[in-house]
Amino acid sequence: MKPTLLILAAGMASRYGSMKQTEGFGPSGETIMDYSIYDAIKSGFGKVVFIIRKDFADGFKANFGNKLIGKIDVEYVYQEMNSFVDESNIPADRTKPWGTGHAVLCAKDAVKEPFAVINADDYYGTDAFAKASNFLQSQCNENTYAIIGYQLDKTLSPHGTVSRGVCQVDEANNLVSINERTKIYKNEDGKVIYEDNAVVHEVAANSSVSMNFWCFHPSIFNDAQILFEAFVPQNKDNIKAEFFIPIIADAFIGNSANVIQVIPTTSQWFGVTYKEDAPGVKASIYQVVADGVYPNSLWA
Repeated sequence: MKPTLLILAAGMASRYGSMKQTEGFGPSGETIMDYSIYDAIKSGFGKVVFIIRKDFADGFKANFGNKLIGKIDVEYVYQEMNSFVDESNIPADRTKPWGTGHAVLCAKDAVKEPFAVINADDYYGTDAFAKASNFLQSQCNENTYAIIGYQLDKTLSPHGTVSRGVCQVDEANNLVSINERTKIYKNEDGKVIYEDNAVVHEVAANSSVSMNFWCFHPSIFNDAQILFEAFVPQNKDNIKAEFFIPIIADAFIGNSANVIQVIPTTSQWFGVTYKEDAPGVKASIYQVVADGVYPNSLWA
């Protein structure tokens, strides 16, 4: 059975300032998602499921619908604030859905096979998709998930601080925990540091970090729903509370029978956290095209 690619594209892009999910970066106007889908097809994925918001569904479908016909099965899932939520538990002032774990849960009825989860606005690279596909088709089961690990210093932005989930692993390279570090940047001495309550800490530049490239068995949906249904009433007074994928992962590996492998990749990550990142991302894509990794026009 071919695995599915689940793309989280419902974010509001608040820091970026526009709908970066459909911005063209490639020579023929390709989005970052186009390159992810192209890599997924080459690696043996059979379906792509887009998690989007209803309010930009028409424009999104117009961008992706026709060009993928005959290349990969496509499905759209909407992440709305009331998805899997009792209306009485939604804070009156809340304006957006409940985060990445909630987005995954919204795909429960659309995904019945092992699947990978990625962000819409991150470039992950061919090696990452090949390794994810191999894992999903040969090792993934109800007790074994995986995450693609990237080297921390290769995921920073020169235009501002970033947040990264730093992976702690055991001797077998299985995930022990993900520590969310905010305000990460490289200082003037070239050291990678993060700030926590105005206190500066150094972190190893070669640390393995999560860029939200997960590999799951569909059994995750039942676990996610149980966790989410407990999370919402506990956080009904916090309008910014988010149900992140690592919450699901932590609960999963809390059972000693379960493991999440951390699979290192040689791929170079790049993405658009800030508007100022866009020219660098465009240059990077043009370079991999020039290197022959991709054709000049992906879907011609």
